Amino acid sequence: MHNPNFSSGPCSKRPGWRLDALQNAPVGRSHRSALGKAKLAEAIARSKKLLKVPDDYLLGFFPGSDTGAFEAAMWTLLGSRRVTMLVWESFSGEWATDVAKQLKLNPTVLKAEYGKIPDLHTVDWTQDVVFVANGTTSGVKIPDWEWIPADRAGLSLCDATSAVFAMEIDWSKVDVLTYSWQKCLGGEAAHGVLVLSPRAVQRIESFDPPWPMPKVFRMKKGGTVNKAIFEGDTINTPSMLCVEDYLDCLEVG
Repeated sequence: MHNPNFSSGPCSKRPGWRLDALQNAPVGRSHRSALGKAKLAEAIARSKKLLKVPDDYLLGFFPGSDTGAFEAAMWTLLGSRRVTMLVWESFSGEWATDVAKQLKLNPTVLKAEYGKIPDLHTVDWTQDVVFVANGTTSGVKIPDWEWIPADRAGLSLCDATSAVFAMEIDWSKVDVLTYSWQKCLGGEAAHGVLVLSPRAVQRIESFDPPWPMPKVFRMKKGGTVNKAIFEGDTINTPSMLCVEDYLDCLEVG
């Protein structure tokens, strides 16, 4: 095929992609083997370098694509203060529903009709704020990062799955960011990426949510963030074929 799309996304593979790009994948080896961990650590290091993620931010892989990574962030970080949800397309609507009905946090919801965006300058930053950087379904994106104050009291939680690698990220305005491999890069699906700022790490270590925490969301161990997750020791079993394909994407990028 001249344009080998795959079903998740659908997003195009990189120009010139061939199946033999996966020939060095450590198939038949555990992701917890020395080789498996080295591949995951390399993917983390390359991701941080390409995206210019600050050294003191953490980046790790989670199951369930961007959805799994973002749910892990909301279930882990929200609940210590009020929450504002910014809604202007289907996924941000789903996040608002989860926070209201599953976490029962009674969030403030600033909603715009499909294809439009709320007045971002009315956001109350004494609260945690949840938003989508670029709507996967509507295509509506934030105009810039200037509406997020540097001295915010709450955390900024950004679903950036259709923004990362396509839009510049001002990391000083981001406390939590998630994305999936398949969107802008055309990597294979099922794996999500979670980026945490030092402020987000401090929240995790100082706050225990009141609800039961599913195992795949747990990123705290012994009262502190489990740094091993962000060094390649993932919570669940990733596909090493998908990891190899992601490394290929990052190499070309």
